[in-house]
Parts: sequence; structure tokens; C-alpha cells
Amino acid sequence: MIEYLPLAAAVAACLALALPLVDDRVDLFVTRVALSAFGDYVGENEARRRAQRDRMRAAHVAGTTHRVYASRTLLYAAVLGVAGSVIGVYGAAGLLAALDVGEAAIREALPAEFGFVAVVTRLADLGLGRLFVLLAVVSATVGAGLALGAYLARWQLLDQRAHARAAEIDATLPRTVAFMYALSRSGMAFPRVMDTLAENEAVYGEAATELSVAVRDMNAFGTDALTALQRVSRRTPSDDLADFSENLASVLGTGQSVSAFLNDQYERYQAEAEAKQEQYLELLSTFAEAYVTALVAGPLFFITILVVIGLVLQDTMPLLRVVVYLGVPLATFGFVVYVDSVTQGVGGTETVAASSLSDPDTPSVSGVRHATDEPGDRGGSPRFDGGAASGRGGAGPGRDAPGADRWAASRERLRAYDRLRWARQLIASPAETVLVSPRTVLLAAVPIAVVGLLVFAFPITLGTPVEMAGQVDGPIVVAVAFVLAAYAVAYEFGKRRVRRIESAVPDFLDRLASVNEAGTAVVGSVRRVADSNLEALTADLKRTRRDVDWGADVSTALRRLERRVRSPMMSRAVALVTNAVRASGDIGPVLRIAADESRATWSLRRERRQVMLTYLIVIYISFLVFLGIIAALSVSFIPAIESAGVPGTGGGLPDAGSGVPSGPSGITDGIGDIDVAAYEQLFFHAAAIQATCSGLVAGQLGEGSVRDGVKHVVVLLALTLVAFVAIGAV
Repeated sequence: MIEYLPLAAAVAACLALALPLVDDRVDLFVTRVALSAFGDYVGENEARRRAQRDRMRAAHVAGTTHRVYASRTLLYAAVLGVAGSVIGVYGAAGLLAALDVGEAAIREALPAEFGFVAVVTRLADLGLGRLFVLLAVVSATVGAGLALGAYLARWQLLDQRAHARAAEIDATLPRTVAFMYALSRSGMAFPRVMDTLAENEAVYGEAATELSVAVRDMNAFGTDALTALQRVSRRTPSDDLADFSENLASVLGTGQSVSAFLNDQYERYQAEAEAKQEQYLELLSTFAEAYVTALVAGPLFFITILVVIGLVLQDTMPLLRVVVYLGVPLATFGFVVYVDSVTQGVGGTETVAASSLSDPDTPSVSGVRHATDEPGDRGGSPRFDGGAASGRGGAGPGRDAPGADRWAASRERLRAYDRLRWARQLIASPAETVLVSPRTVLLAAVPIAVVGLLVFAFPITLGTPVEMAGQVDGPIVVAVAFVLAAYAVAYEFGKRRVRRIESAVPDFLDRLASVNEAGTAVVGSVRRVADSNLEALTADLKRTRRDVDWGADVSTALRRLERRVRSPMMSRAVALVTNAVRASGDIGPVLRIAADESRATWSLRRERRQVMLTYLIVIYISFLVFLGIIAALSVSFIPAIESAGVPGTGGGLPDAGSGVPSGPSGITDGIGDIDVAAYEQLFFHAAAIQATCSGLVAGQLGEGSVRDGVKHVVVLLALTLVAFVAIGAV
């Protein structure tokens, strides 16, 4: 065992590189080792250091410096290089040991076309010196390859992250500009507009995050706005944001109207959004056609040809299994990843995180906390009744310590009440509480499916692998369909709820703007609008009015509304309105801008769903064709070929003298024993795998996420089960 210690050490060194991901102490130790070994070297070349630092800034790498990142990259490359060299030696030695087979035996085992492979057995006849050189070359090659691959992968990862961020920035820039324009239109000063944008970067996405860097430069280091914006234009990976930052800096430098500039940019992005939507839909239609042609019709044609060859000429079952179990899933996975990388951020689709649907007590996406948070978490004491923190019994400057302790105890009781909210909601409405949490449903459905599988599929009767697999593959597909169906119901429940609410947001903002422009104050406007019918928003707006009636200020009431609704569109609207209220009581123009932005976003989403519905139908039809042909092969073709290859079944040609069939001849001469069960099982597996792949692709193309494809997977798996149960193959 001693001779394997270097190999064990090499493998352990490779595994140790993953430990910093799970242990902070190991991460600190690795950083210290890397800085000690390579810290001075990485800063010697100024041009290289500047280029690498720009890549890190474009990828928005936080929590580390260029010196640390570059040093760790070199350390990883060195460790993998040394470990790869050791592994290469053992790999070459293992290859030589495995080649202890005669050349003639290898030539006999391989087809004639691959007989040249047998010459590798002569490596064992090399002398010690040549063998050492060979092992050294193999070791150096494997080690250098791993070292170079690790080094390039670390830096290429930053480029990929920067590319993804550029797509997200381009997608969120229009709504960010709309937010800035609306606040500027309300009379807010530009520095305060930038500060407000930085405070709401979680709502407005990557574009706001990128511009927040300029805000931190101005606030923390005293950088002027022009210089900060010019730095953003140099560091950002988005060309659109670079142009916007440069133009905004020019406007600030020349003293022109910032509000007019932002208005022009806002209208420009609104016009460009429709053009980008058209391009995006054309791109998706191309992807849909490519998928149907290459990954549905292509495998079907290939499987059919291989089945015919395997039944008539020679066995092709191993190649069929490779196509079904590896080729189709891997090709579909690559297609989904590619589509996601190409269309990332282009469509502007938004989904609500499962966690936000499952836990109503967590802070909302706009960072709004609950009323029972500690004082000072948002810059002051909570205002339960809309008044100042120091008034109406609050622990203000004129109050003593006992008063403060009394309110602290009340807040603690409220926090305890909130911690038990999930239990109260579960008891009051168990179905709704479970449905709003897809991950909770998934965790509950998996044990049920496993128990059902153990009950209905086990024990398994011993037999051939095909027979044993045939006893469990049907129940496994049913269990998977059950789990996915439970998840799909919960996910669609939450998504459709948010969609209904977001469809009412533009009307809500329009009505609020109309009432405010008619001369009604903000509080009165909210009360008037809450009395109107806004479909899915009506109940939540009535609760907002009750908050105002009970003494909450408008900003707090709207933030509570946003916290209950948990919709990205509502979060943006609330962030805009609450900040505009601070600047001016006349928020009608701001509300109009927010309504226009919300309506444009909603219209683009609806248009995308309508256009992609056609391609969803195409994917369904293509799968039904796939399923029909696979079922036809199981029902008609294989039994016909089997009967043609069995003597006495009428499959042969008649004898010239007697007219009696003389046995198989012609194309049926090569037909031997056909394992019908193996083919039927393979066809069932192929249909189930294709159903899963087609469903996920339908969700990715139709609605922008594979999670949206889970419901399609359930439908297609159900069709597969029905078809194969009907033909008696399951």
C-alpha cells in the first residue's frame, strides 16, 4: 500500500481545494499560503494587473482584492499541476498494466477497422530508460494541462460572470432610468436621486447595483459626480450603461437639465424595448424550431434506423442505450444552458423567489422590515401610528428608562407573535399555506412518493436485468410525475397569484395619479382608490386603507402593502411612490411614469406569452409524433419482425416445388432471437426521457425558466404512461 501514498496525497490535495467553500478558517489559511507564495509576483506586471483588475470589476467580485484572487489562482494552478503530474504517472502505469494482453488477442477482439489499436501493447517492450521518459512526458502533460486549465478557468469564470451581468444590466437599465426620471420629475435633487437609487438597488437590479458604485465613491471618498460616473462607464461590462453614464456626466458638466435628459433616455428605452422584444421573440422561435428538428425529430429518426438495423442485421442495443440514456439528456441540457446564456436578461422576465412566497415574515425585496423590528434598523424608532417616535407615549427624549423598557417588552411580545404566524396560518388555512411554498411541497411530496414506491414496486422478483427493471420503471415514472405535479401546482399557484396582482398594478397607479392630480392629498388619494374595484389588489388595498385609518403614514402603509403582495412590479411602484412622497405632495406625474412603465412591462410579457404559445403547441405536437412512432414500433413493427424470424409462422418464402414455406430467407436471414421485452422497455424509457426534456425546454422557451416547464413535464409524462399502458408495454 505504500506505493499508493503519492496517489492518495495527490487526490487529497485536489479535494482540499474545495474545503475553503465550507470552512472560513481553511479559506483564511489558503489565502495566507497563496499570498506568501505568490503575493509579490502578481503585482510585478502593471499592465497585466490592471487588465485582471478590470475583469474583476466587470464581474463585480466583492469581498476580495486582486492580489488575493490572483494569488489564489496561481496556488490552485500549482497544486493541480503537481497533483496532476502524480496522477498522470499512476494513470500511465495503470494503462501499461492493463495492456498486459497479447497483440493478437486484441486484434481478434476488435473489428478489423480498429485493429491498429493493438500496437499500443508494444509499450511494455520498451526499455527502462524509454519507459521512464514516457512516464515523465505523460506526467508533465497531464500536470501542465490541469494547471493551465485551472488558471484559465478562474479568469474565464470572471468573463462569463461579467457577460451575464452585462445582460442583466441591459435588461434592468430602462426601469432604472424610469425610476431616476420619476424622482427627478418630482423635484428631488440629483445627488438625492442617486442615493435613493442605491438604497433600492435590490428592487431595480444590476443596473442600480452598478450605479450604486458611483454613489459609494461620492459618499465614502468624496468623489465628484462627474468622475464617479466616468469611472462607472469605464468599469461596467454593459455598453448601454457605459453610454448612459458618459452622457449623464456630460449633462452634469454642462449644466443642462438632468430631468429633460432622463426624460429623453426614458422615451428612448421605451421605444427600444419593443424592438428588442421583437428580436427576442424571433430568437426564441429559431431556438424552438432548432429544438424540434435536432432534438426531437433527430433522435426519433436515429432510434428508428438503429432499431431496424438491430432487428434485421446486427445488434444495435448498446448504441441505442447510449443515445437514449446519454445522448438525448446531455444534448437537451446543453441546449437549455445555451439558450439561458444567450437570452439571459434579454426577455426581461421576472419570477418571484420561492422563499418570498413561502415565508411572509421575511423582509421583502425592497428591504422593508416588519413593524416590530428593533429601533434604529431603518434609521429611527418604528412608527406604529404614523406619528413621531418621541410622541404619544414613545420613548422620546423626555421619557425615562422605565417607559423605554415597557415598550421594549411590548415589541418582544409582538416579535413572539410574529414567530408563531406560520403555525397560525397553517392551522387557519393549511391548503393555502402549503401551496404558497413550492419547496415545502416538494419536501413533503418526496417522502410520500418514496413510500408509495416501496409499497407498490417492492419486493422485486429476481430475474434478468430487463425483467427486474421492468418491475420498477413504471412506478418510478409515476412517483416522479407525482412529485413534479405537487411542485408544479404550488409553483403555478404562487405565480398566477402574482400575475393577477401585477395585472392590476398599472390601473392602481393610474387611478391614484388621477385622484392626486384632481387636488386630493396623498392620504385621501389612497383612501379613494382603496374603495374602487381593482380585482386581485382590492383586498390588500382595503387593508392598506385600514392601516392609514389606524394612524400609519402613507409610506408605511404602502410598504406593508408591498410586503404582503411580494411582487417585483409592486415593489418598484412602492419604492418610487414612497420616495416621491418625501420630495413633494404632488406625485401625480410620478405615478403616471410608474404606471406607464408597469403597463409597458406587462404588455411585453403578455405579448411574449401569446407568441410563444404557438411554439409550445409545436413542441407538444412533435412529442406526440415521437410518442406515436415509438408506440407503433412496439405494437406493430417488432412483433412483425419477430414473427418473420420464427420458422413456421409464414415469414419465409414458399418452396418452388411444393409451395410450402421453406423458412426465413432474404432480408430475414439475419434475424435471430429478438428480445421484445428489452426493446419495449427501451422505448418506454426513451419516451419518458423525451417527455422530461421536451417539458423543460417548453418552459425555458415559453416562459423563461425550466421551473415553468415542470407542469409540461407532468403532462407529457402522463401522456407517456397512458400510451404505454394502453398498448400493454407497462
